[in-house]
Amino acid sequence: MGHDDKKAVVLLSGGLDSATTFALAMKDNYYIFPLTIVYGQKHAWEINSAKRLVKFYGLKNHKIVNLDLSAFGGSALTDELEVPKDRSVNDMENDIPITYVPARNTVFLSIALAFAEARDVSSIFLGVNAIDYSGYPDCRSEFIKAFESVANLGTKMGIEGTKINIHTPLIHMKKHEINICTN
Repeated sequence: MGHDDKKAVVLLSGGLDSATTFALAMKDNYYIFPLTIVYGQKHAWEINSAKRLVKFYGLKNHKIVNLDLSAFGGSALTDELEVPKDRSVNDMENDIPITYVPARNTVFLSIALAFAEARDVSSIFLGVNAIDYSGYPDCRSEFIKAFESVANLGTKMGIEGTKINIHTPLIHMKKHEINICTN
């Protein structure tokens, strides 16, 4: 399959996981439509990282969407709450942390799906990680599989027979494995 036949929307926050996912999609010879969502997050430095990464690769089609999820509250990443540091392994395995942004990946994937469908793109890449997922329910394989099913049932592309695929190449990796991927 040629480069022009393989197109993908990559959700690119600018953090380690999304940047690695972006690089893996590039390595697999996809034509990338980078999508960055500014959602009122405290770690806004990642947005500049996403812009630099897109510029480095010479892409001209970077879409940045502003959507203020802080309007809904409920997360230390978007509210006036303190972001916890040095959580124990037990906490990460048993509790959904205060940094969970309610329905964030559902919202992001919905936006990516609309962006992809408008460009006749059937692949969406997302840098979620289930092993070190920090307790986020929308970073699990079960969620991704369910969303992919919804995408294929609820879009013109899916109904007309073009299978929409959600790619999560990091989902079963540990953080140290993702770090190795980038070297």
